[in-house]
Amino acid sequence: MGRPFGTKKIETPERLMELFEQYKAYIKANPFLVQDYVGKDGVEVFRTKEKPLTIDGFETWLYENSFIGDLSHYFANTNGSYADYLTICHAIRKACRNDQINGGMAGIYNPSITQRLNGLTDKSEIKQDVNVNKLPDWLVSTTLENKGGTN
Repeated sequence: MGRPFGTKKIETPERLMELFEQYKAYIKANPFLVQDYVGKDGVEVFRTKEKPLTIDGFETWLYENSFIGDLSHYFANTNGSYADYLTICHAIRKACRNDQINGGMAGIYNPSITQRLNGLTDKSEIKQDVNVNKLPDWLVSTTLENKGGTN
């Protein structure tokens, strides 16, 4: 049997923030191990690379730890039922974005991917004027006169 109607899996906004803090501590304490080879003999080493905070990563961590499988209702305030959570959800989203942007700027994370994920890419507008009438004016006038038209 499921939860009683109207109850939430994550009982309070404060509990959601506590869970995010646990996720953050876990991610920062468990970096990626990247295999590398150094020196002329190609000695195998493992370098640590910090993991970024992400909303998807938070949701996955919650699922893997049997807290909840989907946070979308909390972040979207479905049917107005999660209004109390909006401030915390906003803070979580900003914390993830801040971590990604700062990590990208410091070269910890791939700056190009960080920019794209956070909508920070430079957008350039390419404008091209196309002249459909490529004939010189004098030739267009002559052609129209020969056909009985005017310019």
